[in-house]
Amino acid sequence: MKITNTISSRWSSRLSFVLASAAAAVGLGNIWKFPYVMGENGGGAFVLVYLLCIAFIGLPIMMAEVVIGRRGRHSPGYAAKAVAEESERSSGWQVAGWLGMLTGYLVLSFYAVIAGWGLAYVVKAAQGAFTGASPDQIAASFGDLLASPGQLTLWHTLIIAATVIVVGNGVNKGLERSVRFLLPAMILLLVGIAIYSGVIGDFWQAFHFMFDPDFSKLSVNGVMIALGHSFFTLGLASGVVIMYGAYLPKETSIVQTSIWIAVLDTFVALLAGLAIFPLVFGFGLTPSEGPGLIFTTLPIAFSEMPAGAAIGTVFFVMLVIAAFTSAIAMIESSVAFVSEKFNLGRWAATLVSGAVLWLLGQLTVHSFAGAGWTKLDLSFFGKQLGSIFDLIDALTSSLLLPLGGLLLAILAGWVMQRQYSEDELDSTKGLYDIWLLCLKYVAPIAIIIIFLQLIGVIKL
Repeated sequence: MKITNTISSRWSSRLSFVLASAAAAVGLGNIWKFPYVMGENGGGAFVLVYLLCIAFIGLPIMMAEVVIGRRGRHSPGYAAKAVAEESERSSGWQVAGWLGMLTGYLVLSFYAVIAGWGLAYVVKAAQGAFTGASPDQIAASFGDLLASPGQLTLWHTLIIAATVIVVGNGVNKGLERSVRFLLPAMILLLVGIAIYSGVIGDFWQAFHFMFDPDFSKLSVNGVMIALGHSFFTLGLASGVVIMYGAYLPKETSIVQTSIWIAVLDTFVALLAGLAIFPLVFGFGLTPSEGPGLIFTTLPIAFSEMPAGAAIGTVFFVMLVIAAFTSAIAMIESSVAFVSEKFNLGRWAATLVSGAVLWLLGQLTVHSFAGAGWTKLDLSFFGKQLGSIFDLIDALTSSLLLPLGGLLLAILAGWVMQRQYSEDELDSTKGLYDIWLLCLKYVAPIAIIIIFLQLIGVIKL
C-alpha cells in the first residue's frame, strides 16, 4: 500500500537536520537532569551504563524513529499508521506514534516550567542576587520562587510565548533559522563555563567521579534511570524524532546523521558534568543534591567565585537556550497533528497547542507552589510521589518513554517489511544487520528485563 497525502515541508540541508535534532536532544535533560541523576547514582558507573544504553538501545531506536518518520511523512501517529499499513499490518500500530506524541507533550508541560526557572535565574544572577549570599539565603530565594505561582506562571508564560512565536513561523523560517544560531551559541557558552570551572574548581576530583566506575554505588533502579535518561536526553519516544524525520530529504543518510546527533548529545551531557562538578567539589558542595543541584547548589559556588555574577548569568543563559531549543522541538509534533487533524493553518495550530500546553503547565506550577489540590500520596515503582508533578515526571520517565521505545523498536524491527527499512537506511548489509539485531532483540529484551525487575516480577 502506497503512502499518500504526506507532509511537504523539508529541511533545507543535512546540516539543518543535524542541528535541529541535536538542539532538540540537547536540553534540560543534559544540563539540568543528567548531572543530578549521575550524582544520585554514583557517578562513573552510571555514566558507563548510560553510554552503553545510548550505543546499543538509544541510537538504534533513534534511527528507527527517523525511518518511520521519513517513510510515513506524517505527524507521529499517522506516520506509524502509514508504515504499518504499507507493510500490510494492522493500523493499530499507530498507537506507538500517538503514545510518543502524548509523552513528549506531558514532558514539555513541566519542562517549560523548569525552563522558566532558568529564565528567572538569568535575571537574578545578572542583578547580583547570588553575590556574597549565604547558602541559606540562596535556598530561601529558590524556595520563594517555587512558592509563588504568580512568578512561576510569568516565567512559564514567557517560555511558551517564545516557543509559539518560533514554531508558528514554520520549519524553515522558524525551527531551522533559530537552531542554526542557538545550538552553536549554547555549546560555546558551555565550553567556556567548563574551562573556567576546571580552572577555579576541582577538575580532577570531578573527572574521577564521572569516569571511575564504582558499581557498588549503582542499583538496578539506577540502571533503569540510566536507560530512561538515554530516552529523555535523546528525545526518543516523544514524537520529536519521528516528526523531524518526516521533514528529512530522501537523499540524506539516516545512519550518519543519527550518529552525529547521538555524539553531539552525549558530548554536551558529559561537558555539562565537567562544567558543574568541578565547582561542586571545588567549593565543598554535594554532588547528589537532586533536582535542585543547578538552582540551589551551583549559586552557592557563584556567590563565592571570582566574577561569579557574570559566570552565573552566562550559565543560566546557556541553560535557557538549551531548554528552549528542546521546547520548540517537543511542541512541533502536536502542532503538525492539530494541523493535519483539524485542517488548520500553521499559526492557528501552534496557538492551540501552545494554549493547551500552558494550561497543563499549571499542574506543575501549582505542584511546586504546594497547592493542596496537587498533593498526592502514591507509590509508583517504589518511588513515593507527593504531587501531580512527581506523577507526571515518574510516569513519563519510568514508564511511557521506555514503553514507547519498545513499541517503536517492534514496529520498525518486526512490523515494517525489511525492504522498506532497507530502502530508508541505504547502508551496507553488515551495518543494517547490526542495527536490526539491536532493534529486534537487544533493545526490547533490555527494556523488558529492566522493567520487569523494576515492578518486582523478577529479581536481579
